Amino acid sequence: MYKKIVRSDDRIIAGVCGGIANYFDFDPTIVRLLYLLLTFFTAFSGVLLYPILWIIIPER
Repeated sequence: MYKKIVRSDDRIIAGVCGGIANYFDFDPTIVRLLYLLLTFFTAFSGVLLYPILWIIIPER
């Protein structure tokens, strides 16, 4: 059986980072920190990416 990426119940805003962490078996805090670092160092492109992922990744 395959894994499906879904938004997490362990959420701060929408559960996107928590869902990605669950899919890859990472700690959600690490994924959130990586997201913040990548957003900061890529001219804030994560600000556009997060709402897109929020729409694309389904709820449980």
